[in-house]
Amino acid sequence: MSSKPMAGPTSEPAPASVPASPPAAARAEASAGAFIPAPSPVPALESDRPDFAAVPDRAKWRYKPRKDFWRSKLVRAIALITVLAICALAILAMVREETGTEGFLVGLGIATLPVPLLIAAFRWLDRVEPAPWKNLLFALAWGAFASTLVAILANSFAIDWISSISADPGSAESLGATAVAPVVEETAKGAALLLLFLFRRRDFTGPVDGLVYAGFTATGFAFTENILYLGNAFGEDQDLGSGGVSTTVATFFARIIMSPFAHPLFTSLTGLGLGFAALLATGAKFRRTRMWLLPITGLLLAMGLHATWNGSASFHPLAFVLVYVMFMVPVFAMLTWLAIWSRQKELRTIAGELPAYAAAGWLAPDEPMALASMRARATARGFAARGFGKPGSRAVGEYEAFATTLAFLRHRARRGQIPGDFTAREQELLHHLWERRQVASPALTYAARATGQVWVPPQYLDYGGYNPYRS
Repeated sequence: MSSKPMAGPTSEPAPASVPASPPAAARAEASAGAFIPAPSPVPALESDRPDFAAVPDRAKWRYKPRKDFWRSKLVRAIALITVLAICALAILAMVREETGTEGFLVGLGIATLPVPLLIAAFRWLDRVEPAPWKNLLFALAWGAFASTLVAILANSFAIDWISSISADPGSAESLGATAVAPVVEETAKGAALLLLFLFRRRDFTGPVDGLVYAGFTATGFAFTENILYLGNAFGEDQDLGSGGVSTTVATFFARIIMSPFAHPLFTSLTGLGLGFAALLATGAKFRRTRMWLLPITGLLLAMGLHATWNGSASFHPLAFVLVYVMFMVPVFAMLTWLAIWSRQKELRTIAGELPAYAAAGWLAPDEPMALASMRARATARGFAARGFGKPGSRAVGEYEAFATTLAFLRHRARRGQIPGDFTAREQELLHHLWERRQVASPALTYAARATGQVWVPPQYLDYGGYNPYRS
């Protein structure tokens, strides 16, 4: 590397480092809405071989091209996997005992059908800044095993307790499904979201993350619950004899066809509460109160919608259809709109933050518009794949991911959520971009033009490309 330093705060990281929180006076002004501390200016690129002085050692990188499991917190990872494995063995053994081996296998096969579709839907929603797979797999496993184990134990205990008091098992079942199950199940699923919010905070930055984590958690929960319901339905059909499958078909239609998004819909309200809490700026008015109020409100709404859904199914078939049409469909439509709007807002954030880095020389002029378009991103990866194969496509994909993280880092800093190591994190992301720009920059420039994201001048004026008239 050249000894010539990079201009701006990255050449002298210590003086330019941003404090973890603004001074008391600034915080007071921020709480009054008069002042939000701004991040340090974008460093200018003044050399073909910049010196990234503030970038930490590789072992301490926050943003890694590849996730290296063996360099992670191995002890905690093994402990978490062990707990989830124990929960899996326990809940699956309980379900098999309840349904019988044959019913368990039938339920397992049918319950698996909607899982890939739901995962693909939530993964599509998260394409702008994809969450790490380890977080998603944790959410899925927690919902499938830990949440269901807690729910089945707590619900059984509550129903037995209500039956002992009222001496009416029928009313106890109905009351448990309507009043107890929504509270227990939404709390158990919400625990996964809270753990991700607390311990994977940099990967939980807004409503889209809340929706995606909630979707994965609830998909896992619905998977295990569907095994139980479908297995029991198959067992009832077997008990009736004559090879009938009417109960199994009815259960399949109700749970797999009509309401595969039911549990994700309930839990997404909790995820949205945590997601909006993640957006709160450091100096926001009543920040501490809102940090508690938003998630609790989301959880209560999730419980309420879940209770309404369960109550309608227990009360009358027509009530079930009425709630489905009047509540579930509109809420699902509203959340779908909110998810798409949030995703478009993320793309607008990229388009608004990255031009500063293009002006400073880190990105080509057309790159920000390409990075703000999912179609242009895919086109750039395809263009690189044709020229450099899979390594080229992977390099462009990593470049897009680092550029997106850089845009959100500066956007959060602009909102007042400035981390103490802002300069080091910014330099690390610029370092990753610099290492891949030789392949990624031409691909993104091509994609911006090919998809119409930028105006393409006539050939004799196209000084950015081949021009036979240029001297």
